Amino acid sequence: MMKSKDDFKQLQTSILLKTAIMLIISVVIIYTVYEGFLNGRFANVIVDFFHTFFFDDYEVALEVYQRFINNYMDLYILIAIIAVFLVILRIYLKSFTKYFKEINRGIDSLIEEDTDEIVLTSGLSSTASKLNSIKHTLEQRRLTAEIAEKRKNDLIVYLAHDLKTPLTSVIGYLTLLRDEGKISEELREKYLSISLEKAERLEDLINEFFEITRYNIAEIIPNFSIVNLTRLLEQLTFEFKPMLTSKNLHCNLEIEQNVMIRCDADKMQRVFENLLRNAVNYCFENSMIQILVSQDESFTSIRFINSGTTITQEKLDRIFEQFYRLDSARSTNNAGAGLGLAIAKEIVKLHNGTITAKSDNETIEFEVCLPADCNC
Repeated sequence: MMKSKDDFKQLQTSILLKTAIMLIISVVIIYTVYEGFLNGRFANVIVDFFHTFFFDDYEVALEVYQRFINNYMDLYILIAIIAVFLVILRIYLKSFTKYFKEINRGIDSLIEEDTDEIVLTSGLSSTASKLNSIKHTLEQRRLTAEIAEKRKNDLIVYLAHDLKTPLTSVIGYLTLLRDEGKISEELREKYLSISLEKAERLEDLINEFFEITRYNIAEIIPNFSIVNLTRLLEQLTFEFKPMLTSKNLHCNLEIEQNVMIRCDADKMQRVFENLLRNAVNYCFENSMIQILVSQDESFTSIRFINSGTTITQEKLDRIFEQFYRLDSARSTNNAGAGLGLAIAKEIVKLHNGTITAKSDNETIEFEVCLPADCNC
């Protein structure tokens, strides 16, 4: 509140000064009129007026003047000063409304999305500053909304592409099974296996797109507990064996026995799943993925390292954005909607941790750092 008062200190000083000047002018006007024109003649004029129109006796007229006018002369002068002051004030207020007109002009500039800076008189400099701040904030929000809209439009294109590919395969192989009158059991099994695989891919895509609504609308509330990080990662690498085998990959987990942390187990598992899946998707075939864990009094570090095409810094800067996908992801059937890393970042932030990415010399590394209060 004090800041708001300070913001208008210049305007307050200006109004106070002008008010004082108007009061002085009012006093000067009344004093000049009284002393210059009426003093010495004022009493005679009033007494003659009373004598002419109201009283036949001059003495009676003089007595009335003395009792009702001369004895209250200071009050009448004060009233005259106030009256003149109000007239001058009324004239001043007409010019004072320019401040409100300028504020309205500034507000109109906000509504019309004018690109020029809002400039007001010096007395309203703080108001101009705040209006410009609001203007810049609204402009930034508008640009952010446009970018978000573009990403959603891109997502629709991705959705059409990603769903069409496995769906076409499913329809194609099912059509073959229907139309082929004589087909070997081995070939039938192969077609069914491929159809099932593509149908499961469709299910994965649909589930991932459902995450858009879940993580944009629902407030994520972590449920903290004591978790054995060693067993969590061991189980994760075991569950990924089929995916690793398909690309002839090996996963090397380096972690001490019974490393304990405090976290939301389900959500943190989601983070590690996204990072390991990302490593598999972008890893060179016939190579190794490393998961390195270290812990000290300050934090727990979990690093996922794989060999892959070097990611440029420009792409690394955007890699945690929703719906952002590397160009190379478009050519793989395992590519998702670009939500995995964005979701991982949100979950890590809930744990007051950080997640970073770097890439150099055909090596890609993601690191999750959880603070000491997550250690046990």
